[in-house]
Amino acid sequence: MSRSGNRGRLGYTQIVATVERSVEQSDTTVVTLTAKAAAKVSALMAEEPAGEAEVLRVAIQGGGCSGFEYALGFDRSAQQGDHELEFHGVKVVVDPFSAPYLQGSTIDFLEGLQESGFKIDNPNVASACGCGHSFQVDDAEAADGAAGCGSGCGHAH
Repeated sequence: MSRSGNRGRLGYTQIVATVERSVEQSDTTVVTLTAKAAAKVSALMAEEPAGEAEVLRVAIQGGGCSGFEYALGFDRSAQQGDHELEFHGVKVVVDPFSAPYLQGSTIDFLEGLQESGFKIDNPNVASACGCGHSFQVDDAEAADGAAGCGSGCGHAH
């Protein structure tokens, strides 16, 4: 800093830029896949035609009774800008739009009497539908009619 023409006032004499920094993978992993989930994904990938299921794509999309819902599916490869991760031999990709909403999430696979299937533990969820497939985050606006699961939920309970 240097003194400019005004006595007693300190100020910058050079241009100052604001730099936005994206969260790096090393700061917090976008998503984590447990060993059980990875084993199930590997088994499902093996059932797909060769070349069709090379990566597990994890995303969020608008919808569900609480505003957002999870989307898990297979893809041929990562796309430009995707976060690329690997857990227990399974390649996982997350698109840049979904990454902030999934930051720090863990994907597990449950097999039990009460519930079975993939379960996502997401620390960013402010509220979730009773079905567990849709959610809201603090900074997201709720979709119209997203007051709760009720009869508007299209997921099986």
